[in-house]
Amino acid sequence: MKLTQDIELINGLPIAYIKSMNALIISDLHLGFEGIAAKAGIYAPKANLKKAMKMILDAINIKKADKVIVTGDIKNEFASIDAEEYKEMLEFIKFIKSNNAKLILIKGNHDNFVDRYKTIFDIEIYSQEMKYKQYLFFHGEEMPKNISNNTKMLIMGHEHPAISIISKIRKKEKLKCFLFGAYKKRKLLVLPAINYFMSGTDINIEPKSHLLSPVLKKINIDKFNAIAIGYGSTIDFGSISNLRRIIVD
Repeated sequence: MKLTQDIELINGLPIAYIKSMNALIISDLHLGFEGIAAKAGIYAPKANLKKAMKMILDAINIKKADKVIVTGDIKNEFASIDAEEYKEMLEFIKFIKSNNAKLILIKGNHDNFVDRYKTIFDIEIYSQEMKYKQYLFFHGEEMPKNISNNTKMLIMGHEHPAISIISKIRKKEKLKCFLFGAYKKRKLLVLPAINYFMSGTDINIEPKSHLLSPVLKKINIDKFNAIAIGYGSTIDFGSISNLRRIIVD
């Protein structure tokens, strides 16, 4: 799905592509998720890394991208780098390099201690924000700071947006989604989490006060469009305002 002349949402995947950069944009991998959960007594099948790599490989094959930009939270643990995270990060980085792509990370709030592996893994790492021509990439747990006159679009993660459609019998179906709207007269794209287990925040149900991202708390989120991913397709469901009123027969 074409979002702008330069940006495409890869059909059926939580991945954006910027033509002028020849780059795939993803967010919120949370590598090591299953291992950290297991230590807390919550057991899940080892699926996240495998499924993320499959989606990224599909996108690389479609677009022949030579860069993968992660807008934060490549890892899951806050306080340190868990052994499982290290193992999965190494596997993920080898996977990116084996497909002749460069990995670029804008650090998120889960990415403490990643800098120490910058040289070892040859990762390009930015703290919170990265500016490239008309684009400002940032994670989202802080307000964007480096908006300049030539900034035309902001791209972020962190929120893990999703929408829920509720039937008259109160059955709920949840779909991850991109959010697309405006902030300070610039376009703003919010990426869904690529993490397999993180279904996301019900943007059309939760009040603004419950959102994670400070920038989303300052705007009229109801004017944003929800572009949902499901059943192998990417579909624009229209404004959040309209989605708040939908009950499917």
